[in-house]
Amino acid sequence: MPESTLVAPAVDDVVLRPMTAADLPLAHGLTAELRWPHRLADWEQVFAHAEGIVAERAGELVATALRWRWGERHATIGLVVVTPACQGRRIGHRLMSTLLEGLDAHTVLLHATAEGQGLYERLGFVRTGELRQHQGTAQSVPPVALPSGWRVRPADLHDAPALQALDAAARGMPRDALIADLLDSADACVVLDQNTEPRGFAMLRRFGRGHLIGPVVAPDAEGAKALIAHLAGINAGHFTRIDIDFATGLAEWLERIGLLRVDAPTTMVRGAPLETPPGASTLFATVTQAVG
Repeated sequence: MPESTLVAPAVDDVVLRPMTAADLPLAHGLTAELRWPHRLADWEQVFAHAEGIVAERAGELVATALRWRWGERHATIGLVVVTPACQGRRIGHRLMSTLLEGLDAHTVLLHATAEGQGLYERLGFVRTGELRQHQGTAQSVPPVALPSGWRVRPADLHDAPALQALDAAARGMPRDALIADLLDSADACVVLDQNTEPRGFAMLRRFGRGHLIGPVVAPDAEGAKALIAHLAGINAGHFTRIDIDFATGLAEWLERIGLLRVDAPTTMVRGAPLETPPGASTLFATVTQAVG
């Protein structure tokens, strides 16, 4: 995305300005202060596709917020972080109001903590669902039986256009550059084929305390389980996280394979509802809570 031009006037000695790559180490420090698991590398990867804004007070970076614009009609917002010493000063409201400028015609998606939900509601966001964050030590899982003609296979870079199309349909917004980046950097990516036609995919990537499985796109829950089971087996014995859409019904199965629920952020949308084409596969697990 182009360099951000987000600006806002100073209020109460707090100055908002566009975020740059030079701010990433300090931004990482903010999430570390809140005990969020993000590595500096996680910040760097998502910032490459984002526009950001930071708040400074007395020359010290005290808050961040990022937005990702996907095409002409969609955006996501995340990594809205305010240092505890500056919370309660309406900095989060100012960050969000600035990020939302120019997005009135967009459908905007975010995942809210319990602390942030009230702010987002006041800004016009409505609850549309819930994520479930599951994590633990991955176990070897027996392969999930698939119908005749279906198989799970490793992906390669030639699969990028098909995976980008599957993600766009399932998420309801086009994210081609992000999916290409993730495919290039993932530790493993597997595709769910039906008679050689890609119908779903999932990635295993370094993130936070260990590895993350996501995104996961599949036509049904059994297909999603087959993809997740394959990647959990690859990562067996190591810390693994996955953030699922609770409505997809995978929570109990994930608990049974050792990935326990630890958090449940709220999915919220401002603007027109997200739309997926008839017959599209489902987004079972997000890229990250921030990106969606």
